Amino acid sequence: MGFSTPSPKILTSRYHLEDSFTLPVAMKAGAYAVAREVIGKKSPESIRDEVKKGNLRGRGGAGFPAGVKWGFLNPRPGQQVYLVVNGDESEPGTFKDRTILERDPHRLVEGILISCYAIGAHKAFVYIRGELRFGQLRLEKAIEEARARGFVGPRPFGVDYPIDIVVHSGAGAYICGEETALLNSLEGRRGEPRIKPPFPAVEGAFRQPTIVNNLETIATIPGLVEMGGEAFAALGLVPGDGGTRLYGVSGHVARPGVYEAPAGLPLRELIYELGGGLLDANRQLKAVIPGGSSTPVLRPDRLVKASDPQHPLHAWDGKSEIDVPMAVDLFRALGTMLGTCCATVIDDSVNMVEVTRNLMRFYRHESCGQCTPCREGTGWLVDVLDQIAEGRGKPSDVDLLVEIANNMMGNTICAFADGTAMPLLGMVRQFEEEFRAAVAAGRPLDVRHDTTTRAAFQGGNR
Repeated sequence: MGFSTPSPKILTSRYHLEDSFTLPVAMKAGAYAVAREVIGKKSPESIRDEVKKGNLRGRGGAGFPAGVKWGFLNPRPGQQVYLVVNGDESEPGTFKDRTILERDPHRLVEGILISCYAIGAHKAFVYIRGELRFGQLRLEKAIEEARARGFVGPRPFGVDYPIDIVVHSGAGAYICGEETALLNSLEGRRGEPRIKPPFPAVEGAFRQPTIVNNLETIATIPGLVEMGGEAFAALGLVPGDGGTRLYGVSGHVARPGVYEAPAGLPLRELIYELGGGLLDANRQLKAVIPGGSSTPVLRPDRLVKASDPQHPLHAWDGKSEIDVPMAVDLFRALGTMLGTCCATVIDDSVNMVEVTRNLMRFYRHESCGQCTPCREGTGWLVDVLDQIAEGRGKPSDVDLLVEIANNMMGNTICAFADGTAMPLLGMVRQFEEEFRAAVAAGRPLDVRHDTTTRAAFQGGNR
């Protein structure tokens, strides 16, 4: 089953409408109809069950099932449950959530209303990356419009179940995409990850039980509930990953952008069908970073090795890595991650040592500095890569990069260090010959300064 299989547009169904971000246009196209039908009329338990049936995997990077996450809540008497929407879209190469804010913020507001009702929350916080000011203003306007109509407030749709929505702007720190650092920032504290346990579902925002979900995940809720969990799950091309999702593609492609397609779309189809193939037809595809910069790189000329019939990738044994469907569990089995599902395409004009150095500079800058392995390791990786790139590298430096990264993995409070080490290790594993050739050359790298490639990584998504 490929992308050519008909699939309804859920998240982007109103994107094409003029003034799609306004309440009259959104309502004419169906906005708030689902919330009106479920809030106060269906039980919260039934909504949670539909989300579980829908196999909605978190769209923020980890891919954890949203319905299962909601089930972790078990508030004690007197506690208040909060919903926190993570709109701190900071992952380099990722730019999907902002399209919801800018083109259909009412879908997000409706998703928040349904989700709050389903989990027993009366207040939601939307944390938005400070640089996404345009999208934030549109969301704030959408909330004002919804509040004026009585959809947000003390009696949404005439039901005695008050729901309030607060928008909070971040200050551009990548680490605040990590859910507990986000919660600290939301509370006015320094944006540093918390030691876990307790997890947010037990003690989150303001020490109350909290569900933190990605912005796209929450925006998907109205469509899922309207279709029903089983029908939504059936849209996915791979068991375990339900529905449609937003795919981003950037770098050396003819049509960079954000596209909605079924979960489980093969990476090759994202590049060559939705993305239109390579920007320069005379070049060859060299590498793909599949889901934001923290996900280990894939090579189109590397073949899947899974001869064991019990291996999850057996159906793709002998095929290219980019033929594997973009599904959470399959990409883990491949040695990478699906992440944000926003791929960066790299052609053969680019030196992968320089790509790696550029990425590691980003992580060095964004480390919060709380944990020594991360604070010192990110800087050390950049120092070693600088030596190699400037022609001062030693044969042992390639192995040193691997050693530093391995010592960072699993030794810090949050996954930032892992998210730094994994792409580094992936680059060295997939392009070891290029790293060793750079050392052997003993001269500065001959780097093509291509703004298309650099734009995908430099300073996040700006």
